[in-house]
Amino acid sequence: MTATSSATPDEISPLAQVAALSVRAIKGFARQPTVWVPGMVFPLLIAAVNGSALGNATDNPAFPPVDSFYDFLLPATMIQGVMFGSIAAASDLALDVENGFFDRLISSPVFRPSILIGRLAGGAVLAAIQAIAFTGVFLVWGASIKGGIPGLLVLMIASMLVAVGIGGLAGSVGIRTGLAEGVQGIFPLIFILLFVSSAFFPTSLMSGVYGQVARYNPVTFLVDGLRHQVIVGFDAREAAIALGWALALAVLGVAVATRAIQARLSR
Repeated sequence: MTATSSATPDEISPLAQVAALSVRAIKGFARQPTVWVPGMVFPLLIAAVNGSALGNATDNPAFPPVDSFYDFLLPATMIQGVMFGSIAAASDLALDVENGFFDRLISSPVFRPSILIGRLAGGAVLAAIQAIAFTGVFLVWGASIKGGIPGLLVLMIASMLVAVGIGGLAGSVGIRTGLAEGVQGIFPLIFILLFVSSAFFPTSLMSGVYGQVARYNPVTFLVDGLRHQVIVGFDAREAAIALGWALALAVLGVAVATRAIQARLSR
């Protein structure tokens, strides 16, 4: 037995504990295709349907200048896929609570923040993989990223931050309830925010109450900033806006999940 494997949790650095729990989360995803496959397949199916049904909308003078409707859809598909993956990660956290593994970690001398950070980091890695995979498929479909590598990095980083934010918010439900079903129950609420935004259609062509809601939806500011990197080119200001909203979501998610852990400890 090596020195590392025989060491007690309080003798292992917090960073090593975070890494170990992150690897556990990633391996858990890899071993359960039913967890990550829907987050890869369904967003692509929705994009294919939207591309077929709404592709001619690009001929409208009010539509943003794009070479392909898939250019417009790429950022939305990434965020949509990340939402699937984040809910799956939060469900796994709820299962840890349900089967007692979470409480065993809490009762051990493990670095407490590593319990949450490890799980969210696993979700962030999955989000990065999704972003790369979606980009590859969309390039095959004829899309292009005018922002090049810098623009793609912005998309990846934003996807990872969104994964942390949604994973934290959904994970807080799992921590409080200990039920994966409870986590799944908030999925429609998160999805509504995506659909009532500029994710799948430009706000310039929306009208009425729906258009007003979409224009002021925070998801619109996030997606529009990412879309700029795709259809126009890399822009530091637009990137900062998108990453700022994604970071705010990540901070909120971590804060809410941390409060949920503290509430569980107090009980």
